[in-house]
Amino acid sequence: MSPEQLLSILSVAARLKTTPRHCTTAPGRTESVAEHSWRLALMAMLLGDCDEFASYDMDRVTRMCLIHDLGEAFTGDIPTFLKTQRDADTEDGLFDRWVDGFPEPTRARWRSLLDEMNAQQTNEAKLYKALDKLEAVISHNESDIDTWLPLEYDLQFTHGRELVAFSPTLTALKAAIDRQTEEKIRTEAKPKGE
Repeated sequence: MSPEQLLSILSVAARLKTTPRHCTTAPGRTESVAEHSWRLALMAMLLGDCDEFASYDMDRVTRMCLIHDLGEAFTGDIPTFLKTQRDADTEDGLFDRWVDGFPEPTRARWRSLLDEMNAQQTNEAKLYKALDKLEAVISHNESDIDTWLPLEYDLQFTHGRELVAFSPTLTALKAAIDRQTEEKIRTEAKPKGE
């Protein structure tokens, strides 16, 4: 890869630093897609020390976490509860065309990773996908409850639940997140009518 090719890829990826997500951070600033992807990769790195995941290729999981939302550099972020199949297809198509312009062997490695992520058949792909959903609900718990939409009170409990079922570690993590959500709602939600 030439320096110019590397700089071109990094320039597109840099868009995620200023691409806002639906969630706000604890101080009330809108979270960027890059911040979500970074913490997702950190979660994978930390879980690499768990016995349950000793046989997983955690470097591969971390790579998935880092690139999973790069299509949003072209489309922006659309919250899960608003994203249609057409939106997903557009994002995937733009991302695929971008990757097709990469030099070899980078293109082949990314294509292999993207195919694995989309197929959701390997342990690594399932782990990345579950962590993606868990990071979102963790971030949402850290945001001011006044920023929550009414549908998000239930979504906090259901988002990602089915994706963690394969893993005792992730099931326990989801239960801990749910307890935080319950506490947040109990202590911070305003009674209806206020």
